[in-house]
Amino acid sequence: MDLTDEFEAARPRLLSLAHRILGSFEDADDAVQTAWLRAHAADRTQIANPAAWFTTVTARLCLDQLRSRERRGELPLLADAIPGGQLAADEEYLRREDVSRALLVLLSRLTAAQRVAYVLHDLFRVPFGEVAVVLDTTPTNAKKLASRARRRLEGVDPASADEAAQAARVSGHWRIVDAFLAAARGGRIDTLVALMAPDVVRAADPALLPEGGAVEVVGNRAVAEETRFFTDRIHAGIPMLVNGAPAVVVAPGGHALAALTFDFEGGTIARIEIARLQPTDRVEARGGTGS
Repeated sequence: MDLTDEFEAARPRLLSLAHRILGSFEDADDAVQTAWLRAHAADRTQIANPAAWFTTVTARLCLDQLRSRERRGELPLLADAIPGGQLAADEEYLRREDVSRALLVLLSRLTAAQRVAYVLHDLFRVPFGEVAVVLDTTPTNAKKLASRARRRLEGVDPASADEAAQAARVSGHWRIVDAFLAAARGGRIDTLVALMAPDVVRAADPALLPEGGAVEVVGNRAVAEETRFFTDRIHAGIPMLVNGAPAVVVAPGGHALAALTFDFEGGTIARIEIARLQPTDRVEARGGTGS
């Protein structure tokens, strides 16, 4: 079989790999197309294992992109800084391929080498020997990079009795957050009202609101009713830990935009803050990365 024909058979897998490394369908598609051009120009007789060669070439192209971003000091773009067409393409690909929104948010906070090592080995089962070739390092170092990435993605488990007690309280809060998100997605206004204190306050960064939107809304019925106007963002919300507390991260197309954080009182939500995520915010999975 011609090398380019073999490449076409491998293209969906390569696109999936590149998307998880780069976090953008457009960038991933460009990387895969560049890899195809290299396959088209290559000598089939010099390539013993085409599948491994395709993976290596594609991953190296992605790594170059990530390292270029790092050299320029670029931080991951928030969703509202990404052109609408690109964001829509990212959202479509994420939903069609059932990609974890939470995982993409977390991956964006890794170093380039950690991200490539984790995606290649943990998600695509590439042996560390081959990962080391992509990263131009030793298999031992590639393994360490993947391990560091894994620890960052999984978060830190409570180790002391005090932390365990705090985790128990937080787990109760998770039930409220989960119920809030489910009710908002389903348009169940009465359920939302019941989950919030009568005098609940919703405060938001004005930049995250439509023109003329109220920076502060008071009252459980009023807060519940306004969720009807944020359907897209609600469906792009994922339960995650932000600075150690239960929150909902809004991530259209897998690109973080904002976080809803909560104050609780007597088993209900007393206050909701909606703010843009900052690079200094500590974002972690609630327990695993499959949300």
